Formats: sequence, structure tokens, C-alpha cells
Amino acid sequence: MRKLTFAMNLSVDGYVAAPGGDLGWSVPSDEVFQWWSDRVGATGLALYGRKLWEGMSSHWPTADQQPGARPATIEYARRWRDMPKVVFSSTARTVDWNTRLVTGDAVAEIARLKAEDGGPMDIGGATLAAAAMRAGLIDEYVLVTAPVLVGSGTPFFTALDNWVNLTLMETRTFSDGVLLTRYETRR
Repeated sequence: MRKLTFAMNLSVDGYVAAPGGDLGWSVPSDEVFQWWSDRVGATGLALYGRKLWEGMSSHWPTADQQPGARPATIEYARRWRDMPKVVFSSTARTVDWNTRLVTGDAVAEIARLKAEDGGPMDIGGATLAAAAMRAGLIDEYVLVTAPVLVGSGTPFFTALDNWVNLTLMETRTFSDGVLLTRYETRR
């Protein structure tokens, strides 16, 4: 059975995007970027909601070909393209770069994917992760918290029907003040 992790950058007040989808506050330092790159390199399958997919697929497929691309960017772009991905959307029609599109029941498909053999899965996109969270499918939460308050926007956590008890597994403070906290779901 695969492990499903919800990992994203968020603000201290709990948002993954500021109003209007603004992510300018979440540009990672080199140290945090390397951590994300290593995570992508170790991910067996990435699950994306449509909005996050559109953002990632508009940049990373060719980021390594841009003039002045740094070695870390080149490495991340290669890892991102190589990583198997599933996009969940009822409106998208096509996907590329080692990606499969699912237009049906996201929760049922995520449960099916979890039951398969394979490497760990990451889920990204607040709406998709919220559905998995409410269905009790997330095994681990990784919060990469930037030292900023954005006031409102897209929340990391959704309203839940029941409590989810967690066990703290790791904390790490990066040199720029970003705090990583990793929790495992207690079942």
C-alpha cells in the first residue's frame, strides 16, 4: 500500500495562495528549493488538482531551457518531467509530461492508487487535497511554513467532519526562517 502525503508551502496564517492566486510570498530560498527538489526526486507518483497542474505545467517542462537556468532549476525540471503524475479535472482535456488525466471520481481513484504497490504519492492542490483529507486518505502532512501573513486566500486545511489526530515526526528550520513540520496521521 502506498503512502499519501499532502505537502505544500503555506503562510503562517495557513494559506497556500494569497487572494487572486498570488504566490509571490512563497518563492523558496536555494535551501528550501533543494529540499523540494529532493522530495520530487523521491516521489513515486504526484497527484495534482487542475489549478496546481496548470501552474506547474506552464513553467517546469521548459524551465531548464531558459537562458541562465541554474543547476538546481535544471535538476528540478528534469525530476518534475520524469516523475509520473495524475491530474484530476473535469474541465482539462489534455495533459503531457508523463501525466495521466482522471475526469471521474477523484476520491475513488486516489483510494485505488493507494492500494497499489509503488513508491510514495504526493498530493497537491488545495481542492483535491481537501477531498482526500475529508475521505481520510492522507497519511502524512508536510507544512513548509513561510514567515509571512497573507490575510486570506486559499487555505491549506479544509473544514473537516471529524478530528484528525496527528503525530509530529519532524521539524526543521531553514536559514531563511521557513519552518518545516511533518506530521503522520494517527489511525
